[in-house]
Amino acid sequence: MKFGISTFITDQGIAPAPLGRAIEERAFDSLFIAEHTHIPLSRETPYPGGGELPEEYYRTLDPFVALSTVAAVTERLLVGTGVALVIQRDPIITAKEVASLDLVSGGRAVFGIGAGWNREEMRNHGTDPRTRGRLLDERMRAILRLWTEEHPGFHGDFVDFDPVVSLPEPVQRPHPPVYVGGGSERTFARIGEYGDAWLANTLMPDELGPKMDELRKTAGREVPVTVYAAPASPEVVEGYARLGVERVLLYLPTLPESESLEHLDQLAEFAGAYR
Repeated sequence: MKFGISTFITDQGIAPAPLGRAIEERAFDSLFIAEHTHIPLSRETPYPGGGELPEEYYRTLDPFVALSTVAAVTERLLVGTGVALVIQRDPIITAKEVASLDLVSGGRAVFGIGAGWNREEMRNHGTDPRTRGRLLDERMRAILRLWTEEHPGFHGDFVDFDPVVSLPEPVQRPHPPVYVGGGSERTFARIGEYGDAWLANTLMPDELGPKMDELRKTAGREVPVTVYAAPASPEVVEGYARLGVERVLLYLPTLPESESLEHLDQLAEFAGAYR
């Protein structure tokens, strides 16, 4: 089982470059970071974690700027979004950003995607929450076409463009791996259609096992599973290992540099017991 780090990169925590170096030096294989473009002050959508929305949600750096910085100071570390809110992103620009990250990282980009949860946030991007699943699927099909076809065009309900040239191509072929977040039946069908892995969000082993069975049945194949924001708990991680989870992303709180490095030392010691 592989171990990586999941976190929020903000202006108040450790900067991307020292964070990336520290994660790679401690033998983690990946870094996945969250995205929120903004948080509306008037918000009716409840925070999925319960209670008040943590401050880091208000302060996230753009993921592709941050991950490009990380890629520039590392050699092996996978750099991923956990998750990119495709429902709030222009697909042509997003295809360019992911391909550029894959190029500058030497083929280390992972495109984690999701349909989002903050309805007020997505509405500010012109997205109707009621149709965000369909929008996500259509934008992803357009992005995949931009990555894999010489002169791609797309005509759908939400995305519409005539044939274009969109270069550079990603380094990874046919494209960077797509990790799909969420846990619904539609999420699993989405993975079956165009996903490469499931990015499961902080499920305990007793919840994850039945979901993995449902995933296999819906997707029609074995699907690699990465658990996002996992706790450093022996009982939990051993449960993931028994289930055949491919990667555990231990959660790093958003802290100043010195505190982040101390916390990473603790997480590295924990992960070392399972390598």
